[in-house]
Amino acid sequence: MAAAKKAVLGPLVGAVDQGTSSTRFLVFNSKTAELLSHHQVEIKQEFPREGWVEQDPKEILQSVYECIEKTCEKLGQLNIDISNIKAIGVSNQRETTVVWDKLTGEPLYNAVAAPVSPGPSDPVAVVPSGSSVPAAGASSVWLDLRTQSTVENLSKRIPGNNNFVKSKTGLPLSTYFSAVKLRWLLDNVRKVQKAVEEDRALFGTIDSWLIWSLTGGANGGVHCTDVTNASRTMLFNIHSLEWDKELCEFFEIPMKVLPNVRSSSEIYGLMKAGALEGVPISGCLGDQSAALVGQMCFQDGQAKNTYGTGCFLLCNTGRKCVFSEHGLLTTVAYKLGRDKPVYYALEGSVAIAGAVIRWLRDNLGIIKSSEEIEKLAKEVGTSYGCYFVPAFSGLYAPYWEPSARGIICGLTQFTNKCHIAFAALEAVCFQTREILDAMNRDCGIPLSHLQVDGGMTNNKILMQLQADILYIPVVKPSMPETTALGAAMAAGAAEGVGVWSLEPEDLSAVTMERFEPQINAEESEIRYSTWKKAVMKSVGWVTTQSSESGDPSIFCSLPLGFFIVSSMVMLIGARYISGIP
Repeated sequence: MAAAKKAVLGPLVGAVDQGTSSTRFLVFNSKTAELLSHHQVEIKQEFPREGWVEQDPKEILQSVYECIEKTCEKLGQLNIDISNIKAIGVSNQRETTVVWDKLTGEPLYNAVAAPVSPGPSDPVAVVPSGSSVPAAGASSVWLDLRTQSTVENLSKRIPGNNNFVKSKTGLPLSTYFSAVKLRWLLDNVRKVQKAVEEDRALFGTIDSWLIWSLTGGANGGVHCTDVTNASRTMLFNIHSLEWDKELCEFFEIPMKVLPNVRSSSEIYGLMKAGALEGVPISGCLGDQSAALVGQMCFQDGQAKNTYGTGCFLLCNTGRKCVFSEHGLLTTVAYKLGRDKPVYYALEGSVAIAGAVIRWLRDNLGIIKSSEEIEKLAKEVGTSYGCYFVPAFSGLYAPYWEPSARGIICGLTQFTNKCHIAFAALEAVCFQTREILDAMNRDCGIPLSHLQVDGGMTNNKILMQLQADILYIPVVKPSMPETTALGAAMAAGAAEGVGVWSLEPEDLSAVTMERFEPQINAEESEIRYSTWKKAVMKSVGWVTTQSSESGDPSIFCSLPLGFFIVSSMVMLIGARYISGIP
């Protein structure tokens, strides 16, 4: 019986999905894309100072080994032979920066964390053109702020009419990306400086650290990254697909510490330890690119939106590198083979998605759990003219307006918590439409439907609202693990592995849930235009940076100090004269 079951399963592919809050290992059937088993381990974040977010690279590595071992045990309990696992793919949190000693394998500092999305407490980092980009926030929606001064100093060196950083990388100069984190480490951590001087230092994003460690580490580990992760460092020329000498000189990064850049689908090396020793690691994609592949968005104009703390919307622009005029990022989508062409994407992020639900739960207390919001929204089925703009730390794409703050408007005596809950869900959808409209203007390819994934897509009210507000169908796969699936597909399709065909006719038909617009186009436009009016009301609340983040000392103003001191003297004198004890 067991032998028959194994025979039916055929080749399997594993995927490491390493995120800011957890690590997972998942195993898929390469013929059906069915998820067979997985294991997850939570990852700690460290906050050594206010505004600093770090993670322990050794803890991350150990969590990968633990997830692999536990998943293999579970497969054994299901009578599935782990020798059927023919390849492993890696998907990872992007931009997070690690520097380690290539002789000992020891990290030289904690991983300096980067975000899954900008969050409510994140400031906006100003760039030379006068526009702004979201500063980074980790999965806990905190921002690692330490590189702000590094960005400000670097920005002074970019001519206003020649932003060569953006033209080469597709990215604005920001605290978000790896180059400034690495620059900070080189400027501030003596162990890193010494290792670079002695030619012992290696740099990488999380994928590089994991692949190097899993393929042998100090004993012959492979130091590489893929084009999608490289494109998020601000050191990589997305046109030539190479590390850029001019960019490295600008950031003063020694090129000898950088990993070799490979495609997203090829054999990088073999596992050197653990239950899957000898299995090739043959797929590597940054998490948002992995989700794009897992959603099978292989055609120009296909897009996916991942709903989490924030939202990440990626649109495949094909082999054409499209530069946005509307505040979006240009990035490498994937390169699925050494000799295969590179595909590009436009990326836009909604700062506050799941975070607004948490805010209603933790700050206002109108719901006890995140799931409860769907029930509240369902009770009324409308916001009754109430609009919620969650600009907790300014407006992001496509506005880039740091002076904005969150507002709830259109309130009447009739408004209750159910209407506010409904308005919060609408806010996620309206923000997504604004990004989608920007993409349509940049690409000139109107979307026919939007593919979605992420935890919030379990909320059916949200998905129906999204279809109504976009006025196009919203399509959700029944198997939600699209990020891990994308990494597994890349690994299984690699030359020398060849167990997963990416030809359109061979791709497994994925069961989809489809949400069609249920309101007319005119109503959709009226609601959207009212939302935009509400957005304009949120602008201009903060006039200067100091108004919110000034010196908390009451004596930062000398006249105020004299006033308070003299008042205290007069009060004490009056009490003394009147004989009050």
